[in-house]
Amino acid sequence: MNDLFDDLPKPDVAWYPDWLAPAAAERALRQLIDEVAWKQESMGTPAGRVALPRLTAWQGEADAIYVYSGIRNVPQAWTPMVAELKTQAETICECRFNSVLLNRYRNGLDSMGWHADHERELGPQPVIASVSLGAARTFDLRHNKTGAVQSYQLKGGSLLVMRGNTQAEWRHRVPKEPRISGERINLTFRWVMPER
Repeated sequence: MNDLFDDLPKPDVAWYPDWLAPAAAERALRQLIDEVAWKQESMGTPAGRVALPRLTAWQGEADAIYVYSGIRNVPQAWTPMVAELKTQAETICECRFNSVLLNRYRNGLDSMGWHADHERELGPQPVIASVSLGAARTFDLRHNKTGAVQSYQLKGGSLLVMRGNTQAEWRHRVPKEPRISGERINLTFRWVMPER
């Protein structure tokens, strides 16, 4: 018998809910809070520039410059814990990353709206490895044509890898969840083609 949902589109993702042991995930969270140079960026909107509802940092190789939402990210050097997580993510993904966007959600009021990581410098089918640490947060993927939504509960120590046509065919977000008081850090490792 066919499942009613068999015909719905599915994103090309690999989901590892227990990628890091709880103690390792907690250690990584605490170290990243201290070692990363967090910034409060602002983005351009029709109403002018507004503060992003989260703190961010960009690390990577010197030529891994990345522009999104009117923000030109020039990489800081890899910090020790970020470099350690990068090596582990590269092993499981079987590919190399030269940069990472770090997002620090201070509580459930910090969020990220619907978007796709489809900037030219990421290439047509980017592999993006998303590591979550700290408080569990909802991560939604919405199909561009059908509106079908696939949701994940990204708990501390989990890894979600987006690849293939996911960025071309889906949008994703981390919605506000006011009941959540805990902090979450998310690292999205990727390969950025150098500027020419």
